[in-house]
Amino acid sequence: MRMIYSSEHFWILSYPAQQGVELFDRERKRLLFLQGAAAWSFRYAMEQIPEAERDEATIDAFLDDYCDDKAQPIALH
Repeated sequence: MRMIYSSEHFWILSYPAQQGVELFDRERKRLLFLQGAAAWSFRYAMEQIPEAERDEATIDAFLDDYCDDKAQPIALH
């Protein structure tokens, strides 16, 4: 596991051995794990953010939209 992005609201963790990426919404306590083609699609979408616009606010807004209907709440047992 390797952290590839960290902000006040989100973490992005990379799992190279599993070809996966985990998006963690720190504010809403929800997770989205992407693997294989879905992970590659996510990485491609991130790369499409213009270099000049790659600030924390833009990336966090992108992640919020990306996680909106896909991320699952974290359940503690």
